[in-house]
Amino acid sequence: MPNTLPDATCEAVIVNYNAGPTLTDAVRALLPCPAVREIIVVDNRSDDGSIDALAAALAGESRLRLLRNADNLGFARGCNAAGAFFRSPYQLFINPDCIAEPPAVGTLIATLESTPDAGMAGPLLMNPDGSEQPGGRRSVPTPWRSFVRAFGLSSLSERYPRLFSDFLLHKQPLPDRPMDVEAISGACML
Repeated sequence: MPNTLPDATCEAVIVNYNAGPTLTDAVRALLPCPAVREIIVVDNRSDDGSIDALAAALAGESRLRLLRNADNLGFARGCNAAGAFFRSPYQLFINPDCIAEPPAVGTLIATLESTPDAGMAGPLLMNPDGSEQPGGRRSVPTPWRSFVRAFGLSSLSERYPRLFSDFLLHKQPLPDRPMDVEAISGACML
């Protein structure tokens, strides 16, 4: 993946609904990312105190914008509510339980900048134990691929890879450069 930090920046959008303390952790992880111009947290009427805890913990942080919805609008409408504040060429949509490494956002932007035919980029998503999350890179789960997965037929993919492949690609070796995939996880996408 490209190692140079791009000149382009992004807004990071987090839609929150009762995420608890992980919300503050996710925002704190984004603050050192030089490619993040602004962090927009859209709260869908949480009642767990997570948005108030974030506001108190990061009071005065100039790159943080809090939007408080009167109702739970859901993820998509929450993302759209942030759209009025977009000024950058890119937007990062990230879940409140994702902790971004500081260079990750710049790497995603650099990947899109160097791949003009790509419409979206997603990172390698890791579990706390260091293993790859299964849904981070995948094929479209067609009815046939879903059937293969549900009935454990993907074990036949070594012999018949085109017929019995799984739609989850996490068991395949990690690529050493960006790769095309049919679908990425909505947990973190640029």
